[in-house]
Amino acid sequence: MDIIVPHSWLKDYLKTTAKPERIAECFSLCGPSVERIQKSGDDTLYTIEVTTNRVDTSSVYGLAREAAAILPRFEIKASLQPVKVQANQPLTKSVDYLNVVVDHELCSRFTTVLIKDVKIGKSPDWMQDRLKKVGSRPINNIVDVSNYLMFEVGQPVHMFDYDKIKDHKMILRESKKGEGITTLDGKSHELPGGDIVIEDGSGNLIDLAGIMGGKNSAVDENTKNVLLFVQTYNSARIRKTSMTLAQRSDAASLFEKGLDPELVETTIRRGIDLLTELCLAKPENQILDLYPTPYKEKEITTTLSFIQSRLGVPINKPMVQDILISLGFKVRWHANNMSVSVPSWRANEVNLQEDILEEVARLYGYFNLPSKIMSGEIPEKPQGQPFDFEMKIKQLLKGWGGVEVYTCSLVSENKVDISGKPSWVLKLRNPLGADTEYLRLSLSPSLVAAKRQNLGQEPFFLFEMSNVYLPTRGQLPEEKMMLGGVFAGFTYQQAKGIVEAVLQELRISAKFTPSDTKGFNPNQRLEISCKNLNLGQFGILEQDRSIYFEFDVEALQKSGFLNPTYKPIPKYPGQIEDITFSFPTNTRLGEVIHSIKNSDNQIANVELVDSFENSHTFRVTYQDPEKTLTNKEVKKIREKIIMKIEKKFTAHVK
Repeated sequence: MDIIVPHSWLKDYLKTTAKPERIAECFSLCGPSVERIQKSGDDTLYTIEVTTNRVDTSSVYGLAREAAAILPRFEIKASLQPVKVQANQPLTKSVDYLNVVVDHELCSRFTTVLIKDVKIGKSPDWMQDRLKKVGSRPINNIVDVSNYLMFEVGQPVHMFDYDKIKDHKMILRESKKGEGITTLDGKSHELPGGDIVIEDGSGNLIDLAGIMGGKNSAVDENTKNVLLFVQTYNSARIRKTSMTLAQRSDAASLFEKGLDPELVETTIRRGIDLLTELCLAKPENQILDLYPTPYKEKEITTTLSFIQSRLGVPINKPMVQDILISLGFKVRWHANNMSVSVPSWRANEVNLQEDILEEVARLYGYFNLPSKIMSGEIPEKPQGQPFDFEMKIKQLLKGWGGVEVYTCSLVSENKVDISGKPSWVLKLRNPLGADTEYLRLSLSPSLVAAKRQNLGQEPFFLFEMSNVYLPTRGQLPEEKMMLGGVFAGFTYQQAKGIVEAVLQELRISAKFTPSDTKGFNPNQRLEISCKNLNLGQFGILEQDRSIYFEFDVEALQKSGFLNPTYKPIPKYPGQIEDITFSFPTNTRLGEVIHSIKNSDNQIANVELVDSFENSHTFRVTYQDPEKTLTNKEVKKIREKIIMKIEKKFTAHVK
């Protein structure tokens, strides 16, 4: 996510004379990427990309902490100024002003303090100006303080109207399925269950924790007493609720990434100071702090040789130590072995010695690492890679007018397979809906549905190359790459011609065998094979009479040849003639062509060129590689063809 940080606000916590342009340059080389800087009056605004794993840099203070470590690497003096707080109320596990029950699996640290006699009004100009610069709309001094704290230290806070909390009691718990809450923005939500919520003494939900407060406990112009509320929550629960309810907020975006619980005390004391100053309020003399499992620094061990070997430079111990200490780590050496203690704000994403290496590398500067061109011979591209073969097929189909589509592998029950509802199919345990409940076994239902959505644009044909998922008992499903295609506005012969052209371009001598199966019209399906290897099928679907083809891509690759071998052009010319036969109804012309071609080894090619009712004309090419055939020799071959076809198919020559 991107955040905006004013230079004037950054300077509250970063002591340096560096200009904004130089700070931006150094940041981008060793830390968060500065997307741009722009002037805003006398100020400069940084637009900074904060990666998901670095939630600790999503605030003014967090970025100042990074800058204080990065700038000295460029010989720029810089130091971090601490968050100054005056509030010194003791932390206690119970208070008189609030009765609390907390499920600490949902909330690791629960902290609150009562602020009395608040005077609600406008925030001072300096606060409004800063909030506007970071994209937040000023509302009143109470709301503005909560937003200001989030942008300044990176910890969301919430303000309750204390007098609206029934019996001054809070129970932080899981929601029950079907419970409802209306949030501050006026939206009503029916909760799916398992969400983090807070109820008051009457059992009413007053907070959708970590996402947005409840409208029934909101601060308004009549509020006199405010409960300043600072917590850290179970990040996975916040993410799930926020996405399920489509209720995104700045607070949820931070909580779902896992915040530093040690930051809570600083935030609540800073909040007390601001509310006391801006609202002329009176804070209670105790802060409720329920923190049963305080952060204990974890240690990661590594060695100097590990860092040097991975960086490829002879970096020394003092430099490694200086870099890590500047980032807040504690370092202890035992000879060349190093033990590193991780600070709380980096605990979620620094877990391995490789993470320590990354910290050293980025502050040392990737730009300082030596550039070395790969030595040795350039490896040749491996042969037989599936991606090249798949791309070749796609290009062939597009060349013949095909349109590639992408459909979802998760389908409804009636779109699992060509047969409708197979007995064995893989069903998801937690589907998003009935339309995405099952893993498909065939591409055909999805392609037919895509064809229906485009009717009116004929002629066209759609194809898709994607996995289907075949169940394997006790194991993960077999993922098989399939190629499927469906035609609209094409004749049967035209569609079959495209399928045959694909096989011809792949140099596959395929055999088309009539074979009925469920999902296709009777006597209108061809099984396609090559040397006893089943390649796929072609025919007319029973569902809506769509012309459909399907291939096993792996089987195609095994049978095909992308790199053809040279075949010399025949020296001697061939003789070409047309022969017309009249056949009984339902004669399979593919078998006729196959029979003609196999009648003699001097028949080079046979193709169907014309049809009228039951009469079909075949163009036959006679050719001998060693000589020019005479009319007499051709006549003998022709007579052999006629005799064979008339006998086998009960045909008559015309």
